[in-house]
Amino acid sequence: MAVAILALIKLKKFFLMADLNETDLNACGSRQTALHESAAEAARAEFGPHVFVRAVVEVSNFCRENCAYCGMRRDNRTLHRYRARHEQIARLLLDHLPASVTDVNIQSGEDPVVARQVVLPLLQTLQRETSLGVSLCLGTMRQEIYDELQAAGATIYIMKFEAGSAARYDAVQAPGTLAERLRHIRLLAQSGWFVSSGFIAGLPGQTLGDLLADLQLARSLPLSGCSVSPFIPGDDTPLAEAPAAKADWVFNGMAALRLMRPDWIIPAVSALNLVDGDGYRRGLRAGANLVTINMTPDAMRDDYIIYKRERFIMTEERVLAALDAEGLTPSRQGLADYYKEQLARATVTPDITATAIRV
Repeated sequence: MAVAILALIKLKKFFLMADLNETDLNACGSRQTALHESAAEAARAEFGPHVFVRAVVEVSNFCRENCAYCGMRRDNRTLHRYRARHEQIARLLLDHLPASVTDVNIQSGEDPVVARQVVLPLLQTLQRETSLGVSLCLGTMRQEIYDELQAAGATIYIMKFEAGSAARYDAVQAPGTLAERLRHIRLLAQSGWFVSSGFIAGLPGQTLGDLLADLQLARSLPLSGCSVSPFIPGDDTPLAEAPAAKADWVFNGMAALRLMRPDWIIPAVSALNLVDGDGYRRGLRAGANLVTINMTPDAMRDDYIIYKRERFIMTEERVLAALDAEGLTPSRQGLADYYKEQLARATVTPDITATAIRV
């Protein structure tokens, strides 16, 4: 509950900070440059030149959902399915973790089996043998599974709402319903998780009004961070022939998100390089302050397909080079530790809390 209250207090603080509109989201030229520079300044004012560096390991591509934009959808019969062994991933992280990494994100398709058989024992090993902060991106689970994962040491849960319109959400067959997804986001925050979410820019049929609604929904939720991912037509999906996202919408959306919530953690996702050859660095210039090094074993990477098999894999070399080129440095403080520190500093009064909840 304390985590949710902290998010609500910050929400009140920044709710009126930026009056962004569809014109901003469609900006180009000098107007776009000014928008992105303002976002980068907002990020540096809050975090300095420091960017959080985490690793990601993708432990399963089994998925019970059937999202029209995702190559891991359950109806994709061409995909070789796998579940990693927790001993294999533990050894990888214990023996080969880059020095710049402070946190690890464990990610999978929506696979309750891997949550208990692989992720839980992996968390127990990491808690026992490392000081890594741990985030999870495993989809919607039962409350008791969330509780077990939290008790085993994970503190951050990533649950993207994908599309802020119920009609768009249903049209792309995103998991369950939008209402259900939002209920889980709020449940996780109320249970003490630091919750990050995200949405897809450029989904087929999406308008600038839809994108603005995505941003408005994001800032209304009890979140600690949010991502903007570009729509990339996925191999072996119903949307394989749809056009990819407009790059400007993606980066303008990231900048708008930063200006709406200067305090949030906003990742530069690897797919940015699929809409723009310089996309990763453009994301950092638009206010991103989290980068991710992919540590999924090589033998598994080709089968973890959200969009295309031709993934742009962010190695430590690529990540550090991008940061250096933008005058940024890896944060020595871990992401999970940062969240905990912010929570410890929060001073909650009944009046502020009540007002934040009404917002």
